[in-house]
Parts: sequence; structure tokens; C-alpha cells
Amino acid sequence: MKLIRFGEFGKEKPGVIIDDKHFDVSEFIKDYDEQFFDEDGLSILKKIIVEKKESLKIVNENIRLGSPVARPSKIICIGLNYIDHAKETNAAIPEEPILFFKSTTALCGPFDDVIIPQNSVKTDWEVELAFVIGKKASYVDEKNAMDYVAGYCLHNDYSEREYQLERGGQWVKGKSCDSFAPLGPFLVPTDEVTDVNNLKMWLSVNGKIFQNSNTSNLIFKIPFLIHYISQFMTLLPGDVISTGTPPGVGLGIKPDPVYLKEGDVVELGIDGLGIQKQQARKWG
Repeated sequence: MKLIRFGEFGKEKPGVIIDDKHFDVSEFIKDYDEQFFDEDGLSILKKIIVEKKESLKIVNENIRLGSPVARPSKIICIGLNYIDHAKETNAAIPEEPILFFKSTTALCGPFDDVIIPQNSVKTDWEVELAFVIGKKASYVDEKNAMDYVAGYCLHNDYSEREYQLERGGQWVKGKSCDSFAPLGPFLVPTDEVTDVNNLKMWLSVNGKIFQNSNTSNLIFKIPFLIHYISQFMTLLPGDVISTGTPPGVGLGIKPDPVYLKEGDVVELGIDGLGIQKQQARKWG
């Protein structure tokens, strides 16, 4: 079972993928939001599928997919969580996780266009493993941390490097532009991912592979990240945490960085979590 949300932007309905077919569950589930996860919606959804599968409406697979999670209270990202990525950007290897936020208005579907912001010349890509919080979490012990994870999904942490690094303050300005957080195509429950610490991940631009790594290379693993973040803030059901990107971002290319231009096509994937594809277009 994979969770999807389908339909036009802002009006998505909840659905599921079963045996490669898309089904509408909006008759039974309001949305994949904070309330859904807080009320053990995944267990309820599994029961619905067992009891109602034969009567579920099939969804045309050509219908747009949105983010598999309705707007969360927070999108929390981990910076420099792969050693080689830290080195390629001439940054120190972190002794503790680096935390930053993306605006929830950056959230979009996995096949939506990525919008190059007005006056941007340094829009960059970052393939990442993301996970979704399943229940309220505060001061979590690392040994119990996985009990708080609902599932996993693919995320492209788009970044405008000038805004991020040259405009002062925190990274959030370079991370929060509209379309800078495509999520999905689906959310996979934790019990359907055999080993989240050994998933191949990749990203290409115009058919050329730039990122090619594995989640085994994460510096700080998911249980520690939940423990760590929950010392500073309460995590709510439906919150998205993105674990960081491996080497191969445009900023790190030597001798000259490479950034997206209108018409470029970005494709990315993680084993078991699907594939995304975005075309870059200018704002306006």
C-alpha cells in the first residue's frame, strides 16, 4: 500500500496504490493530514482497503499527483548530512545535525514544474530521503524513535544558493520558494520498507547523472534525528523531515558550479520510493 494525493493543486484527494493501480479513498478518508496521522489513520486505512477494496473507485493514472502529505505544520531539513557533500561545498563536517526549515508553501507534487525564482541565477537540486512523523513527539529516546515514523518518501530539496548563502541570515530564504519541495510520488509506510539505511538514490539533469549514492552514507540516522530534533521542538503528526543530500549538487561542481536554466529536466529516485521528474521554467 502506497499513499497518494491526486487532483489539481490545492484540491487534492487521498488515494492509494495497490498492485500498481490507483484508487480513490476520499469517501472514507478526509485527507492525509495531521488529524489522519494523529488518529492512527494508517491502521484505519489498511482496514478500509481489506473491507472495501472491491468497491473503491479506480483513479486514472494520468491525473496529477500532489504531495502525498497535506500541508504539514513543519518541513524540517538536515544540512550537510553526507560527508562528501560537506566536503564538496567546502563546509565543515557537522558535529551535531544542522537544522533548517522550508516553508510549507514550497510543497508541491513530484511532477510539477520547478519555478526558477524571479532574478535567480543559482537554483540548485538535492535528492533526499524524507520521512513523515506519525504521532506527537517530544523528548524522544533514540531507542524508541522509530515508533514515531509513519512512512518514507522522496524529496527534492531545491535551493537558491545566492539567497541561501549570500543574502545574510539563515538558509531558509534559499529553500522556501514556491515549488522548492516536491514530495512523493507516494508515501510508503515504514513496515513496507525493508532497510531504510540501504536505499540507492540518484538524480540526473537532462539525462546526465549528478548524484548517485545510498542512504547508508547518512552521518546522522533517522532515530538519532528524531531524538535530537525533539529536544528543541515538538514534532506533530504529518510533519516532514528531510534527511539531507549526498554529493553531486550544482554548487559543488568544479571548477564552475552548474545551476538550472529554463527547460532543464530534473529526474530523481530512491529505491522503493518512486521517481520524480520536474522541468524548470522561469517565474512569471
